[in-house]
Amino acid sequence: MHSKKQAPVKYYVGIDVGSASVRAALVDEFGTVLAHADQPIQIWEPQPDHYEQSSADIWAACCLVAKKVVCGVDASRIRGVGFDATCSLVVVDKQFQPLAVNCEGQNYRNVIMWMDHRAVSQVERINATQHRVLSYVGGVMSVEMQPPKLLWIKENLQESCWEKAGYFFDLPDFLSWKATGVTARSLCTVVCKWTYTSDGGWDDTFWKIIGLEDLVKDKYEKIGNHVLSPGEPVGKGLTPEAAKDLGLPEGIAVAASLIDAHAGGLGVIGADVKGHNLPCENQPITSRVAMICGTSSCHMGVSETPIFVPGVWGPYFSAMVPGLWLNEGGQSATGKLIDHVVQGHVAFPELQSKAATSAHSIYTYLNSHLDLIKKSLPVGFLTVDLHVWPDFHGNRSPLTDLTLKGMVVGLTLSRGLDELALIYLATIQAIALGTRHILETMQAAGHHINTLFLCGGLSKNPLFVQMHADITGKPVVLSKEVESVLVGAAILGACASGDFASLQEAMAKMGKIGRVVQPNHEHKRFYDKKYEVFLKLVEHQREYRSIMNSF
Repeated sequence: MHSKKQAPVKYYVGIDVGSASVRAALVDEFGTVLAHADQPIQIWEPQPDHYEQSSADIWAACCLVAKKVVCGVDASRIRGVGFDATCSLVVVDKQFQPLAVNCEGQNYRNVIMWMDHRAVSQVERINATQHRVLSYVGGVMSVEMQPPKLLWIKENLQESCWEKAGYFFDLPDFLSWKATGVTARSLCTVVCKWTYTSDGGWDDTFWKIIGLEDLVKDKYEKIGNHVLSPGEPVGKGLTPEAAKDLGLPEGIAVAASLIDAHAGGLGVIGADVKGHNLPCENQPITSRVAMICGTSSCHMGVSETPIFVPGVWGPYFSAMVPGLWLNEGGQSATGKLIDHVVQGHVAFPELQSKAATSAHSIYTYLNSHLDLIKKSLPVGFLTVDLHVWPDFHGNRSPLTDLTLKGMVVGLTLSRGLDELALIYLATIQAIALGTRHILETMQAAGHHINTLFLCGGLSKNPLFVQMHADITGKPVVLSKEVESVLVGAAILGACASGDFASLQEAMAKMGKIGRVVQPNHEHKRFYDKKYEVFLKLVEHQREYRSIMNSF
């Protein structure tokens, strides 16, 4: 018997633009990351709550990391490329040259970042309209979405930016344009951040009522009138110029892109879980929530019919998984909050020095320090009288209240490493309690969730993962590949190449699960009490505000 010659393994490139860096991976058809590279990108903060980037800087970083991951690889085996990125707003003129989104007129700073909160007054006015499109964003639009940012540009940079603008891109769509020369937008970006609906398209009455009727006049050319589903091929693939820039073969498939969190969701939520004794086994994908946790966190749940969840974005049809409705909860500052709390503590230099001496990261060192001081108690019980409300950057879900502030109750005069470790633990618990708050709100509205799938930088921290399992009472599944967002981007490229019959097939074949972390049910009563205190904290904060407002 002659054995059949095995076909060479196919490769795909995933490129992910995060808040502070661009990363790329070479991923094979089985979902294995074969090479990985990253490159920092610049963030400008010209004034509080204004965060800007440069699309030229971002594209240069994309080119650098793409070239690194395909170095020495047989180019004929690279079949497709997929992009994901933060939902930042990119502004270019009619010749596609960058336009300043700032009063200083610095054209290279032409990106308003997703986390920019400059458009507070604009979003308040948009929400006051109570327009019907708001029902698809949890009833209240976030300052992090694009309409308020567009309105801010019109009101503050009318001559220098608004009138000269040729195109407003969500960053994921800017990247697919750079790669293909085609201005098509992804259904994911326009539905999730711009109020487009998959059945009705743009709603003229919304743009007119908020004062952006100019966008309607040119048939929405500036914000997109050609929309593709995530994973669909864009144009004729990679242009010669982009192929040269990225070091990839000309003409390979380029996929309609995804927002970064949605790419993470795509990389984990569809994985085969057979044999792991999980409650979601033999259950529809709707029993799962993908949690993408990095600088901020997103909670992605899908349903077969639209579910309207107060304070949670969506339902968005086909915005992540084709044919399913997506709800997206979120916390605006998670990894950023942990860094802020730890690095701002007086004992931080001591922590840095001890972590360096032991050749561990600061967080690995803190986790082992907590194990030292817990004595016979479970580590989580160390915060019995230390409580944190985590909204240092406002609340995205489920309260949608930008004005909420962070709170810490239970401070003492102690200043050492023990106290730093405790406030670090209490902050992680507060983030997990916030996740529980979001999940309970989604379940009350009609979701049936029994398993969490975690990916992103914070999923590498075992304390963060265990606290999420214990506090939500649900098992946590970690992906085999830590870089799930990059796998998600590569899955898009795989789908666009035609190598898989559907996005779902690519998800099932390329998404692989790794470790499963079970909740410790004996600790349930303690965390139920912590959750009770957690909800009291925000109630009290609102009471304090009401007292001071009567001043």
